[in-house]
Amino acid sequence: MDHVSAFDEPLKKLLGGATAKVMAEHLDLHTVGDLLHHYPRRYEERGRLTALTELPLDEHVTVVAQVADARIMMFNNGRGKRLEVTLTDGSGRLQLVFFGHGVHKPHKELLPGRRAMFAGKASVFNRKMQLAHPTYQLLDAQDEDEATEAVDAFAGQLLPIYPACKQLDSWRIAKAVDTVLPSAQDAVDPLPATLRDGRGFVPLPEALLKIHRPRTRADVEAAKERLRWDEAFVLQVALARRRYADTQLPAVARRSVPGGLLDAFDAKLPFTLTEGQHKVTAEIFGDLATEHPMHRLLQGEVGSGKTMVALRAMLTVVDAGGQAAMLAPTEVLAQQHHRSVTEMMGELAEGGMLGGSDRGTKVVLLTGSMGVPARRRALLDLVTGEAGIVIGTHALIEDKVQFHDLGLVVVDEQHRFGVEQRDALRSKGKQPPHLLVMTATPIPRTVAMTVFGDLETSVLDQLPAGRSPIASHVVPAKDKPHFLDRAWERVREEVENGHQAYVVCPRIGDDADEAAEKKKGKKEAAPEDGAEKRPPLAVLEIAEQLRKGPLAGLRVEVLHGRMHPDDKDDVMRRFAAGRADVLVATTVIEVGVNVPNATAMVIMDADRFGVSQLHQLRGRVGRGSAPGLCLLVSEAHEASPARARLSAVAATLDGFELSRIDLEQRREGDVLGQAQSGVRSSLRVLSVIDDEEVIAAAREEAVRVVADDPALERLPELRTALDALLDKDREEYLDKG
Repeated sequence: MDHVSAFDEPLKKLLGGATAKVMAEHLDLHTVGDLLHHYPRRYEERGRLTALTELPLDEHVTVVAQVADARIMMFNNGRGKRLEVTLTDGSGRLQLVFFGHGVHKPHKELLPGRRAMFAGKASVFNRKMQLAHPTYQLLDAQDEDEATEAVDAFAGQLLPIYPACKQLDSWRIAKAVDTVLPSAQDAVDPLPATLRDGRGFVPLPEALLKIHRPRTRADVEAAKERLRWDEAFVLQVALARRRYADTQLPAVARRSVPGGLLDAFDAKLPFTLTEGQHKVTAEIFGDLATEHPMHRLLQGEVGSGKTMVALRAMLTVVDAGGQAAMLAPTEVLAQQHHRSVTEMMGELAEGGMLGGSDRGTKVVLLTGSMGVPARRRALLDLVTGEAGIVIGTHALIEDKVQFHDLGLVVVDEQHRFGVEQRDALRSKGKQPPHLLVMTATPIPRTVAMTVFGDLETSVLDQLPAGRSPIASHVVPAKDKPHFLDRAWERVREEVENGHQAYVVCPRIGDDADEAAEKKKGKKEAAPEDGAEKRPPLAVLEIAEQLRKGPLAGLRVEVLHGRMHPDDKDDVMRRFAAGRADVLVATTVIEVGVNVPNATAMVIMDADRFGVSQLHQLRGRVGRGSAPGLCLLVSEAHEASPARARLSAVAATLDGFELSRIDLEQRREGDVLGQAQSGVRSSLRVLSVIDDEEVIAAAREEAVRVVADDPALERLPELRTALDALLDKDREEYLDKG
């Protein structure tokens, strides 16, 4: 049987329509190959019990446990009955509940002392963990035939526990895998033989067999090591080919011209660049001087001076006769960039105007909401080349926008900016322009190598001189209410010393807010310590309480996303000008708000925010010469994961360190999924967190293979694997990514 037919065989041919339908709809498994790559999440040993104390809430779980107690309870005046079964594993207890007609069979079978595998969704009811109506399979069946069958179904001692769903439990998936496992023999091995032998990996068919039906833990390890490499290597080959193809594209080299705009700009800078800015600038200028397009990711903390680096690159391109475009995700940010760039450039940004410098150039703003005359003027300046620098939102990408000679595109905050849009902008140059992508969200090195693997990476990791340290503290509002009182006193003290403060809340708190939540059917995140559920604190309520209570007499303003844009601007302007003391806001202030006089920030319900979000928010204070203060208020229980997260944020200001912690706490699916959907579904055993060495080594091997044989003509199996990984839509996705 050739590989194509074996692995591409639809599941419904082998498993029957009903099972195949559930697999397709709920687990996204369609072919034999999909199912063979649906690996067990973990392995239980028949005789050992699962730790019931560590079950994830609201997830479909499978556990091996022992029945401690089972009893029928009557309710509704004896009209209804339910069966309550208590499971134990020695460390904790778990309650099972069966209702109505579903109680008879389990009541006969789940006798105290018996062991079984149970599957269901873990939830909290009356402060106890429970599974409602779980499915189960007895592991020590009384009936001889049943017992042998149960043992045969799970060969050896290790029970594979598969990622499952409500409609299909782990052991049914295991049965389906048994049906397709013979096809593993037909697996085509993507690793070049020299690489496989050199690293001592087991062949692919053996790896698939060992991951699904291991005899020992060593089998699992050998299989994972091999499969991890396949994933890392195939993905890195795809990215290496992308980078190789980019080096084949033509671009106009843009070299700096002595005595031009850049020199004039540098001469008027009131400060010297940091060592990091010099290093990164050298990397960027090196790329700009080559005849193929730069593709570089510039990551750096909020306030590390990325805009300055980008602006100097833009000026270099203008000096070399080209134009530069800077793309921002929102109008507010585009306006802010335009303001800060024109301020930094001074008279150099007024080329062709009275009082402008003769070496200057025009810096124009282009956004969707501009009036027609202003827009027409901006478009004209672009097409004639009068404007060397344009800053705008995706209005820049529209068909009407024509450039005289687009040489560089700078994209701000990549994760808010679609891939197709980058592409559209790229097509506006006579030849592909150079591309610089900036992000203030620190990305761990491995994620950068995986998600932005087609970009070279530069990192700005020192803060410019003059940025002040920020002290961060967790305020446990529930355990120690007087700490919260003290927090408000600290805010007062900052204001009395002539400074300002932010108070951040998770939601707005008007009726529309509630209605939107209801419409989405969103349940509030359940507090992890079984605390009574309450909605997250709201801007409007907190502002009201502060005005009447602890901050009475101070000028307290509110800011949130549903205000009219003019009102938002108005509030921000008043706050920036010092005409308000305290700004109570949602996360709208997360991006790009710069008020150097704001020194304190209180984040309410801080456990409702992600690690990187807290870090971004905190970056809004300590922007001037006075030290910053950030207070993380939380009712989360001291031992909860939420509190551990907050303590981590309080303990370090290093965004890269925090992004690692963030990654360890979330599943990387989220991280990759947010960054690039195409990659996510292909990572199954590779962990972007733990496998840094594997990813780095695979990247080196991939570069070597591609340099030697760009079209992979001598490696047909690898080509087949690539095609499978990058079916057309995904290939395009990566292309544009």
